[in-house]
Amino acid sequence: MSDKRVVEIFSAGCYICENTVKEIKALACPNCEVKVYDLNKRCDTNECVEKANQYGVKSVPAVAINGKLVDCCNERGIDFEALKRAGLGQ
Repeated sequence: MSDKRVVEIFSAGCYICENTVKEIKALACPNCEVKVYDLNKRCDTNECVEKANQYGVKSVPAVAINGKLVDCCNERGIDFEALKRAGLGQ
């Protein structure tokens, strides 16, 4: 038998994040251990914030599998230069 696959979901507890959590839990197999980190509520040990920083989470929802941020969740943070080009601050 193989080891469990650790699926870590980073959320802000909003409607979109909660729907993502439900969908991932529905897709998870018995070999998947799903952990949900609500960054809005934080964690008692600060583990969720430390992991989000370690994995490079820039927006939520985001998912890491076996300690690596999944490609679809990379590089999605706010692009402040794009906002400025669109007229922010002008």
